Amino acid sequence: MRFLEAIRMALQTLATQKLKSGFSLIGVLIGVMFLIAVVSIVEGMNAYMEDRVANRLIGLNTFQLRQRPSFSTGNITREEWLSWRRRPRITYADADYIEQRLETPATMAKYCEDNVDISYRGKVAKDISLIGTEAPYFQIRDYAIAAGRAFTPQEVRAGSPVLVIGDLLAQRLFEGVDPIAKEVTVGGLPYRVIGVVEKQGTMFGLSLDKFAIMPFTAHGRRLICPINVLDELIVKSPDVATMQAAIQQTEALMRGRRGLKPQEKNNFHLQTSEDALEGWNKIAGFLLMFLPVIVSISFVVGGMVIMNIMLMAVAERTREIGVRKSLGARRRDILYQFIVESATISTVGAVGGILFGYGLAYLVDATTPMPAAVVPWSIPLAVGLGMVVGMVAGVYPAYRAAKLDPITALRSE
Repeated sequence: MRFLEAIRMALQTLATQKLKSGFSLIGVLIGVMFLIAVVSIVEGMNAYMEDRVANRLIGLNTFQLRQRPSFSTGNITREEWLSWRRRPRITYADADYIEQRLETPATMAKYCEDNVDISYRGKVAKDISLIGTEAPYFQIRDYAIAAGRAFTPQEVRAGSPVLVIGDLLAQRLFEGVDPIAKEVTVGGLPYRVIGVVEKQGTMFGLSLDKFAIMPFTAHGRRLICPINVLDELIVKSPDVATMQAAIQQTEALMRGRRGLKPQEKNNFHLQTSEDALEGWNKIAGFLLMFLPVIVSISFVVGGMVIMNIMLMAVAERTREIGVRKSLGARRRDILYQFIVESATISTVGAVGGILFGYGLAYLVDATTPMPAAVVPWSIPLAVGLGMVVGMVAGVYPAYRAAKLDPITALRSE
């Protein structure tokens, strides 16, 4: 009952002394707000980066055999960049060599890509990502066909001039018209649209549907990469363990094919989704590393404010303390009362911080391309931290109150 009574008195103080209580809450509220908002945004971005960036740009359980990295973080020197440029390109023969000798289960597709203009009856769609690849590419990317069909291995072998296009390109060129079997022009060459990929959405506000996919053997390959040269070989495995084994085997096969000595570095690059996430992981780590500093400063300020407020409360309630002591209240009863009151005030501030934090995270999610995700464990953490700050801040005022001599306290006006 003493515990509930102390909480009731603390809430009564908050209700009757709104301005003073507001100042006592604000430090804890700001600290918790930043804690909730930053954790929610970072967690949301982690999920977003893994799904949209890593899994969409690279693929789940997928790696790429490339001349050089397509993602680079940190300080890349000019010499290092030039050394990447001097590496031999990945060729059709390299890709066939890996495909014939890789022992682990995997799905593979040759890949080239560049931006081109595509036109249809006077309409021109600019800067469309034109992809030259093989039939398994649709399986690797988990592309569902919304209309028509994907091209077949037979069409790849024949170099058929066929296209499977993204949803955005279909809207731009064929608004109100069925695009299937329509002829478009790619770099002056006629291509027949045979399929439309299901809408992929956006990434950081940029459309993922602005593409066209053709067999890499078709004549349009001259627009995206030289003959017999690839941007990459894409390899997808059934699971992570198989992918790691496939990476090791591919590295060994390529080193043997290119005659690299044990002390020589690879003159090719094996890229995974972790490469795409590396830059974001550094940013997330930086944010989470400095989050405790920001929260701690806010909590220290909040704790000092609460301590001062509670000291004022002790001074204002000196006579009340004297009455309670004269009626038999022990020192620990007074100590307990003020610590619980301080913790209650701080906890109310933490609850307010949770509401403001989720509000800030929702605002960021709604008005920017940055997503936010509710992190359940952050709520009890925030409440617990608020309670601890209040208890620590209330110790000295409670000690002062408990030490008061009852006779001296009763004489105070």
